[in-house]
Amino acid sequence: MKKTFIPAILVVVLGTASCKKDFLDRYPQTSISADLFFKSEQDLSLYVNGLLSMPGTGEFLNDQNSDNTATTGAVEIKNIMTGTPSSQTITSGWSWGRLRNINYFLDNYQQAAVSDEVKNHYAGLARYYRAQFYMGMVRRYSDLPWYGKTINPGDSAELYKARNPRAVVVDSIMADLEFAAAHVRDEVPTGTPDVWAVKAFQARAALYEGTYRRYHEELNLQTTSDAFLQKAVDVSNEIMQSGKFQLHSTGKVNQDYADLFRSADLLGNKEVILANPFDATKPGAPGSSVNGIVFGDYEQSPSRDLVQTYLMKDGSRFTSNPAYQSMQYVQEFSDRDPRMKQTLVYPGFVRTPETKPYVQRLNKNFTGYHQLKGYINGTTDNVVMNSVDFPVYRFAEVLLNFAEAKAELGTLTQADLENSVNLLRSRAGMPALDLAAANGDPDPVLASKYPNVTGAMQGVLLEIRRERRVELALEGYRFDDLMRWHAGLLLERIPEGMYFPGLGKYDLTGDGNEDIILIGENETIPAENQKESNALGEKLIYYKAGSFGDNVTVFLRNGAGGGTLVTEMTPRSFIEPKYYYRPVPYGQVVLNPNLSQIFGWQ
Repeated sequence: MKKTFIPAILVVVLGTASCKKDFLDRYPQTSISADLFFKSEQDLSLYVNGLLSMPGTGEFLNDQNSDNTATTGAVEIKNIMTGTPSSQTITSGWSWGRLRNINYFLDNYQQAAVSDEVKNHYAGLARYYRAQFYMGMVRRYSDLPWYGKTINPGDSAELYKARNPRAVVVDSIMADLEFAAAHVRDEVPTGTPDVWAVKAFQARAALYEGTYRRYHEELNLQTTSDAFLQKAVDVSNEIMQSGKFQLHSTGKVNQDYADLFRSADLLGNKEVILANPFDATKPGAPGSSVNGIVFGDYEQSPSRDLVQTYLMKDGSRFTSNPAYQSMQYVQEFSDRDPRMKQTLVYPGFVRTPETKPYVQRLNKNFTGYHQLKGYINGTTDNVVMNSVDFPVYRFAEVLLNFAEAKAELGTLTQADLENSVNLLRSRAGMPALDLAAANGDPDPVLASKYPNVTGAMQGVLLEIRRERRVELALEGYRFDDLMRWHAGLLLERIPEGMYFPGLGKYDLTGDGNEDIILIGENETIPAENQKESNALGEKLIYYKAGSFGDNVTVFLRNGAGGGTLVTEMTPRSFIEPKYYYRPVPYGQVVLNPNLSQIFGWQ
């Protein structure tokens, strides 16, 4: 495996400005003079490569804030829904040092004695990074001060400016992306964004803004949504028609999908538009393994709601089975979409270096379900585990963006589905999605979750949302999707886990032999030599089960009477539209009173 890395350089230029106000009010304290530096293509390359910032395998942990998982961690959105949030308690996120570094380049790159093509390529990359920065800020704050140049200490008007309207900021973001898409090169150093990475983000941003405007009436921007949705269609289609990308598929429906998240070399994978490469053999290189976090003793456990979203292997709805709410773990995994077993630990899974099937752990306030995506099995070699690449942009997402945008516009055809969603289903060995059938019989469970999805395309839009949740599960997309769909109320539902009808013995490996036993709060777990064994001679694992708050190790919704595993019981309240946004931190408003709060934040 060969991996090429960009060296960690230009620290002196990119040192973060510390704060009086932290919003672009100081020169980099250790920077070299722009007059001495921005002279050649090498200078431009060194600076822009120093701006490189890509997500890594930590994204496998970023579904803690969505309905895909349960967590006992102090997740911001959960704290907001269960507490008394204000601008004095929510203080993270208002950070502008990265933007200052980007704008510093854009203010000075023209000095280089190089061709316009060279200048525009590096300026395009910088504007791509600026668009990414601002898109993240828009998702959090909506209206924002737009800074298109470096702000100096004496620029009082800029330092103390008010928030620009969301529409102004997003127009500037899209202008940056248009420039980047027109000028960033196709051929770039390995592990850095090329023009197709720019376009993948452009399509993502356009879909986000188009759907956000469509479903968020509080913005009064509904009439402008179609232009963004059409941009998402056009850019996605350009990527699809380029012939450069295709889904990773070798015909192994039970393996191909999982291979994307455990590969030591994604640089040559045609599904991966941009990979973040890791190589633990390089001195000082960061590791990529999240093995110690996503399995067993971790703060994120998949929810039953996610489990119930996967279709049956024949394409029918799992939730159409009248007994689906009382199905137990082994039965739940029978004959399901193959991606389910490549995302979640399944009955019979063997965890290296063990030779026997893994028995699910139920304690520590978790759901019982375990995450498999991002976990590297089959080795105990830390070098191997820490050298797994991360797919920053996947062609699969582009296909989903295309289908969703076309469905929102009402122009989706069966041919469009064949060229997008059904490629994903085919890779997974699943039946194709039929446009007429989906629209003729919308899933009532999904319809109840998304009551604002209506019209002639309701059924297929719901199925595309299902497909997106399944295909991108536990990759950090779900929270943003819920926000743009105006589906925050789904976060009020406290995630639940496996179902147990009551106290007793249960098989969790699928071999027909009991593995665990649930006993009552007042019973005593026997000594090891007195524990009951199953037919294989394996000691049963004992858990005390009861209601939440009892002195037990497993919490069931109905206590000893059974029910789903529960991890918490504190009621949640998602206030609309307020909680779709975050307040400007109180300290920043004190420094700049022109930064008014919006949507009820104080």
